[in-house]
Amino acid sequence: MKEILRIVQTDYQRYTGKTGGGRTILRYLLFGRNHCFNYCFWLRFASRKNLLYPLAVLMHKRLTTKYGIQIPRTTKIGYGFYIGHGVGIVINGKTVIGNNCNVSQFLSIGSNKGTPAVIGDNVYIGPNVCIVEDVHIGNNATIGAGAVVTRDIPENATAAGVPARVISHKEPGRFIHNKAIFR
Repeated sequence: MKEILRIVQTDYQRYTGKTGGGRTILRYLLFGRNHCFNYCFWLRFASRKNLLYPLAVLMHKRLTTKYGIQIPRTTKIGYGFYIGHGVGIVINGKTVIGNNCNVSQFLSIGSNKGTPAVIGDNVYIGPNVCIVEDVHIGNNATIGAGAVVTRDIPENATAAGVPARVISHKEPGRFIHNKAIFR
């Protein structure tokens, strides 16, 4: 139960920019009117057996239908998960998502062969993105809006297009784009 509360606290911090205890999070859940945080909260409690598990499973099912966000309880998601403009999100239950990841509306992460994506830490995935099959997205990567990712994306890269290709790399202290270096 402590582990779930820690995870929920990191999610809350990503949504509000503030750290908070149980009462603060509960107030935000009840009165904050952020449906994405609400969905994440119940998803976290429905993912593991705990005191709230039966209620959490029901709430997760209800919110899945209400908001059109389909993230199965079996999906492995790290700390600080953030859903921006949550609607039309479909994620395969075997997907692995790292810490501090942002996902946007109309995201689809799927697989026909049962081996979906593994997404690293600090990844931003823009709106209308499709990630197909056994793809690895490295830490600190950015996936641009409308991209169709069919191949691995390395760490610190920005990818866009159909099919997605790397358009720039970030290195500590500098940004490389089209072979020009910006400091």
